[in-house]
Amino acid sequence: MRKPILTITFLFYSLIILAQTTISGTITDGKDNPIEGANIYLEGTYDGASSDENGKFSFETSETGTQNLIVSMISFDTYMQAGDVSYLKDLNIKLLAAINQLTGVTLTAGSFQAGDNSKVSVLKPLDIVTTAGAAGDVVGALQTLPGTSNISEDGRLFVRGGGGGETQVFVDGLRVFQFFNATPNNIPTRGRLSPFLFKGITFSTGGYSAEYGQALSSVLLLNTTDEPDQEKTDIGVLSVGASLGRTEIWGNKSLSFNAQYTNLAPYYWIIPNEQGARWNKPFESIAGEAVFRSKTKKGMFKFYTGFNQAKVDVDQEDINFEDFVNFKLKNSNLYVNSTYKHFFDKEWTMTAGASISSDRNDIGFGENDINGNETAGHIKVKVKKNFSSRFQLNIGAEHFISDYEETFATPDGFGLDSGFNDNLSAGFVEADIFLSNKFAMKLGVRGEYSSFLEDANIAPRIALAYKTSDKGQFSLAYGDFYQNPLSESLKFDQSLNFEKTSHYIFNYQYLSDRKTLRAEAFYKDYDQLVKFDTQMPQVNSQFNNLGGGYATGIDIFWKDNKSIKNLDYWASYSYLDTERDFRDFPERATPNFAPTHSLSLVTKYWVEDWRSQVGISYNYGSGRPYDNPNTPEFLAEKTRSLNSLNVNWAYLIAPQKILFFSVSNVTGFRNVNGYQYANTPNMDGIFERRAIRPTADAFFVVGFFWTISDDKSSNQLDNL
Repeated sequence: MRKPILTITFLFYSLIILAQTTISGTITDGKDNPIEGANIYLEGTYDGASSDENGKFSFETSETGTQNLIVSMISFDTYMQAGDVSYLKDLNIKLLAAINQLTGVTLTAGSFQAGDNSKVSVLKPLDIVTTAGAAGDVVGALQTLPGTSNISEDGRLFVRGGGGGETQVFVDGLRVFQFFNATPNNIPTRGRLSPFLFKGITFSTGGYSAEYGQALSSVLLLNTTDEPDQEKTDIGVLSVGASLGRTEIWGNKSLSFNAQYTNLAPYYWIIPNEQGARWNKPFESIAGEAVFRSKTKKGMFKFYTGFNQAKVDVDQEDINFEDFVNFKLKNSNLYVNSTYKHFFDKEWTMTAGASISSDRNDIGFGENDINGNETAGHIKVKVKKNFSSRFQLNIGAEHFISDYEETFATPDGFGLDSGFNDNLSAGFVEADIFLSNKFAMKLGVRGEYSSFLEDANIAPRIALAYKTSDKGQFSLAYGDFYQNPLSESLKFDQSLNFEKTSHYIFNYQYLSDRKTLRAEAFYKDYDQLVKFDTQMPQVNSQFNNLGGGYATGIDIFWKDNKSIKNLDYWASYSYLDTERDFRDFPERATPNFAPTHSLSLVTKYWVEDWRSQVGISYNYGSGRPYDNPNTPEFLAEKTRSLNSLNVNWAYLIAPQKILFFSVSNVTGFRNVNGYQYANTPNMDGIFERRAIRPTADAFFVVGFFWTISDDKSSNQLDNL
């Protein structure tokens, strides 16, 4: 019986050998270079091999039918091919380099990011709030970046030839409709929101994502902190007010709030440096912000709210009146924002949110009363899917509601009511495509419809980036951008259409171990700008969308915090060439908010022996155009150049106690923002004028800041 058993065993093993199938091929990279050491196997089996120095592999398997062949190698995307094993031979397999989120190409054209976790950050939160001359204002710090113009009598963001109303602000993706405080004419405003509650900032000077709209020039994106690191209390006592902040943590839930009181009366009592203004009641405000967060296993809920109440009473000089003209203002603002983000399986993410704001202004101008009330809301839903490290898709829809009412009344009983109500719906889709670690693109399109304008638009957006070396890359961006006309026009005319710009941007960025160089050239084409035939928009003005213009220039940015120990500095330069025909312009000309040259230099130095941080910044702006009615040319003359040298000093009395001192325009440059001419000529036929200058050539703040925290070392140095 033994011989038959051996015969059967021999036949069994012979059948197994005959049933073996050979799988073979060659593994190469994108440049046809062989890849050694790649792991090749059939999914769910032990059958496989590794590629040799020539990239070749071969192994046998007894598996039959359709199988899944997998090839894996560190720093390359995993390759999979399904098919009948009989066809898996003499394969030529190319592996694609894996996308490295840390060293790969990034889309940076037109965008500056500030955040500790941002790979392409050019500024950190510390930089935003410790810049000399910014006085703790986010916008003040951003005005040291290229692409912005320092319009000192206004205070808003003027970006690449765009007006102050062409920049929109978003908190956690939802629009803030009244970001800036209300102020009298020729007195600069400030942003309502403090940097205390925000983890990161993205400031786009153009070519921004299709997710955002209603901004002809730029967007400012603020993101609230997800998780505070510890409970703490921050106390501040200043020469112009006081502040109090507190963070509480309960497991996965936390609450942070910040309250601030500001009163300039003591300052003007000590320094009565008045130029063109007499303060009956200097600016006074009380403001507060709070963020509640609740984190779950697969989601994050945030609730943000901010309020502000301010009032001022000032008599201002006017060339057309013998006496000063009184201006009174009471402003009340409330903003509420709520978002929820949920992380689904298979790389799906959904974000939903809503915001609502109310802004009321009670204004007394001379003997006239103006009461304005704006209520606005924003609802947004978006879904993001990461199909792979090479392809991400972002789809969303949103709806904006705006209700604006204004009442004008004179002492003789004349009254005028104006306003508008708009519902604007929008949708967007955008894809991030990474073809390799060196080449990436962003393709998007946005569509909007306004019920008030009865007008729709479609806005394509595209951005490309190519990495030329480990440290350098080029980027290109193009996009169309639309925005509703400003409220000053819409409240009188509902036949207007969207205003439009097209952005063309070419960018080079070089990053090298705490050094950053950015150079960017841009061109903006303006179309459908609003024009009217009176000096200011009014009820009997004739409006149209026949305006247009252009803005082109070059922005350069350099930042270095390595070359000199304890010194961090950056320099910005912008060249701007722009003309436009809009508002009441009789012809195309450079507007008065567009200096040709802008320069900023910011330095911060830590002096260990003094336990101090010393900051110095210098701002320069070439003369801005103004119109002299005594000459036939329009906007042909220019003011003197703007110069401002600013210093601050933060001294650590103890690890959690800081004495702070700041002076803007410390040298007292006598800057001129423009000129006001009389409405009628004098007896000699000459239009007299007065210079529009800051109410004070210099401004200083002294403060004491105390932090109480568990680690006994945290302080408010990053909030000064």
